[in-house]
This record gives sequence, structure tokens and C-alpha cells, in this order.
Amino acid sequence: MSVRKLKPITPGQRFRVVNGFDAITTDKPEKSLLAPLKKSGGRNSQGKMTISHKGGGHKRRYRLIDFKRDKQDVAGVIESIQYDPNRTAFVALVKYADGEKRYIIAQNGLQVGQEISSGENAAPEIGNALPLSAIPLGTIISCIELRPGQGAVMARSAGTFAQLMARDGKFATVKLPSGETRLVLVLCLATIGAVSNSDHQLLVSGKAGRSRWLGRRPRTRPVAMNPVDHPMGGGEGRASGGHPRSKNGIPAKGYRTRSKTKATNRYILERRKK
Repeated sequence: MSVRKLKPITPGQRFRVVNGFDAITTDKPEKSLLAPLKKSGGRNSQGKMTISHKGGGHKRRYRLIDFKRDKQDVAGVIESIQYDPNRTAFVALVKYADGEKRYIIAQNGLQVGQEISSGENAAPEIGNALPLSAIPLGTIISCIELRPGQGAVMARSAGTFAQLMARDGKFATVKLPSGETRLVLVLCLATIGAVSNSDHQLLVSGKAGRSRWLGRRPRTRPVAMNPVDHPMGGGEGRASGGHPRSKNGIPAKGYRTRSKTKATNRYILERRKK
């Protein structure tokens, strides 16, 4: 993993920091695992804009990712590590012993030619998916299920990882990337190792145009708007805008939106840090 700082030969490259792509082994995706991806531009079924600052962007094709890792006790070999435009992490193409190919989220340290597997009998090595009941305590894990068979929903983005802290009965205690400590059923699968592309947070786009390539439209500061456009708009001169809130009036920066009566609150031992 490395990043490259470009020489300032153009204004857009002056501050640009790009990924070194050392881990990437091919730039050609597996055709059988591609699906079309339709853009909404932030509009709903009536054509009305319901999400701001979305639209445009380069055309992409979706890579079908195996989040469930349900091909258990079948050995697979890593054929390549690839870039995925739809997520921050890299993906690995796995070819299983029966000839089937699947994409998985690549973990840090996965190598081409490495053998991986999933299931209760798999060894606790990088890239293998095991139930939390079979993973040694203190292990760094990622791509964690919240319900058995649901597929990975937690710790999936670049550089993220969680830690298995303890086990008690049918629950395991997991410390999540947000700082939250939570109970998860020991039947849930998790993958050993941290997610790849940990240098993603060091990247600098260098120019506004690159945000447009990614489908992000310009963002206007709410304080600069009129009262009709935003709760923080209006006022004489340079008004501060009052309490920070969203366009719909929901307070931001510290306001808790999680319901106090939510059934799953009892599984959260320690809330994420402010």
C-alpha cells in the first residue's frame, strides 16, 4: 500500500495525492460477475430531487460481491486483486475448486495464489470467513454479519476493522470501527483481517472536476441560502445561521437520532464516541 504525490505541472495536480495501486494485479474485471448500474441522480420515481449534490459521474458496472461467503468447506484460490469503482476497498477474484468464480472484499495482505475458505473448519487466517464462535479472542476481523446468513454489513470499507473482545453464551462482544462495543450472535460470520486499501484516507482529489467524475455535485453552504431554501438561510449580513441542522430541520452535530425504545439497544454495550 502506498500513495503518490504528483508533481505540480498543472493546477489540478498541484495538491493531488493518488493511490499507488501496488496491490492491484489486473485492470480487467471478470465479465460474468458484472451487472448494469442505473443512476438516479438523486431523483425519486416522480422525478423530484430528494437528495442534494448527486448527479453525473462516470458510467460504472456493478461487481457482484459475495458478502455471504456461503460456499463453505470448498477451497478457493485468489486469482487477482482488482479495483472496484463502487466502493473504497479493493476486491479479490476467487476461483473455487469446482470452477465457480466469485468476488470478495479483499483483506490487507491477501496475495494472488493464496488459498482461502469459509466455514467452521477453516483456519483463522487472513481472508478466511469463520463464525465468531470459531475465531480466537483478540483477533482483528472485518466484513461482519449482524444476523446469521444475512451477509456482511459491518466493517466493509477501506482500511476498517473490528476486534473480537469476548464470548459469553450465544453472544460475542465486538468492538466496531466507530468505537461502539456491541453484542453479536456467535453464529454470525466474519472475515479474518482488516479491509484492504488502508491508504484511501490519505488521497487528495486536487480539483473540483474529480468530484464530478465521482457523481458529486457542488455543495452550497446552507448559511449562504435564503430562508425558503434551508432552515439556516437568510438573515441580515453575515448571519451565523443558528443551530446546525439539516434541510429537513433535524439538528446535527451531537443530536442523537437513534430511537431510545429500539429493540436492539440492549445489544449495544457502549455507544460510539462523539
